[in-house]
Amino acid sequence: MVLHGLEGSSESGYMRGVAEQAWLAGFNAVRLNQRNCGGSERLTPTLYHSGLSQDIRAVLVELIERDKLPAVFAAGYSMGGNLVLKMAGEFGGDAPPQIKGFAAVAPALNLAACADSLAEPRNFLYERHFVRRLKARIRYKAQLFPQKYHLNGIHKIRSVREYDDVLTAPYSGFRDADDYYTRSSAGQFLARIDRPTMILAAENDPFVPIASIRDAVRSANAPIQLVTTANGGHCAFISNTSENRFWSEGRIVEFCKDVMNGQG
Repeated sequence: MVLHGLEGSSESGYMRGVAEQAWLAGFNAVRLNQRNCGGSERLTPTLYHSGLSQDIRAVLVELIERDKLPAVFAAGYSMGGNLVLKMAGEFGGDAPPQIKGFAAVAPALNLAACADSLAEPRNFLYERHFVRRLKARIRYKAQLFPQKYHLNGIHKIRSVREYDDVLTAPYSGFRDADDYYTRSSAGQFLARIDRPTMILAAENDPFVPIASIRDAVRSANAPIQLVTTANGGHCAFISNTSENRFWSEGRIVEFCKDVMNGQG
């Protein structure tokens, strides 16, 4: 099962790519839309956010209990990586035996640090892109559920942190953006993970600081394999071979195969 990042969907290129690689390797592949993504806005009055690990958990449990899958892996990109690892830590030693491992690409393990990096001048285009998409989505939600959402002050929002402070936090049960980031960051849950886990991260990721990932993994003392590269940006990892255009997609599948073969 693969989970996308902020303002992505099941149709994002990396989601389709890793699903294709998984299928070719003999796995079933589930591309999961977070709530409100992939055209699902009408299905729920609530918003998606970086703390909703119970959504992923519910899908995994259904795959195991209803579909009787004997072995399941969960992987996530960026925000999705944070959610997968948060869920893994929340499971701890109580994870169903059918869940064999977890993988995350450029996971936002420290949401506050990521928001601060995103707000740096060098990341202006990234932040503007995310803010525009988030504003458009909340305006659409307000049309669908006018009694729930009030958009006073939305025109003043210029950053993801401001968006989370004004909209995500109050509509999702958090006091403010700081409270949301503190309670939803997966770094604090890593120590409880007890299944094979792989994290892929790039030194030159523009808005997920590599130090935030290294620090979290180092202090966790859990079965986590951290793979870092000098280049790769944010979830890009262009391959230097013709086999797989994006290195991370094939690497996730190889990790799952290794675990199944007892090598993970």
